Amino acid sequence: MSATANPETLARIAGLPSHPSHPADSVLLMIDGQREYSSGRLPLSGMAAAVEEGARLLAWARAWAMPVFHAIHHGRPGAALFEPTGDGAKFIDALAPNSGETALVKSLPNAFAGTELAARIRATGRKEIVLAGFATHMCVSATARSALDHGFRNTVVAAASATRDLPSPLSGAVTPAEMVQAATLAALSDRFSVVIQDTRVLGRHAWRAA
Repeated sequence: MSATANPETLARIAGLPSHPSHPADSVLLMIDGQREYSSGRLPLSGMAAAVEEGARLLAWARAWAMPVFHAIHHGRPGAALFEPTGDGAKFIDALAPNSGETALVKSLPNAFAGTELAARIRATGRKEIVLAGFATHMCVSATARSALDHGFRNTVVAAASATRDLPSPLSGAVTPAEMVQAATLAALSDRFSVVIQDTRVLGRHAWRAA
């Protein structure tokens, strides 16, 4: 039998909790819910469905009175992507903040880098993060990995994230978005995150734990 026939995650080997975050213990962080990914220069595969799920996730978090944070990306003035005054930097309507929700501007993929995000989350007294947004392989992955460094357990909602086709740096062949998404989520679930399919999974866990 191959040594990889029944692979285990590092998280499972270490006996780490596998249940998703509970709303009473968590904040929601929506990453880069911006038009660059829907109608701009970086359209993502399955974006319409991901935005719909993101809106459901926001509504669920608000119903549970979870603190909600929005991290958005701004490039340099005149940049080709996420130009601060351009349409691509604006929120997608369905993912825009409500009054009282915190929006933080970042300039790097990791939403903790150069922002007050970690301090703002700690100020809520909560130690877990529910993560969603765009793009999965870039800013979601970078932020989920950094959350571990900051001492936050996190849950990534797969259906409320999306990514795109990428060229292979070795062969130049196209790696389809579905493969990029699957590989990114598998890598995160190895140690950095609990990865779940959608908001319904959060809801089922929350009611069971109540």
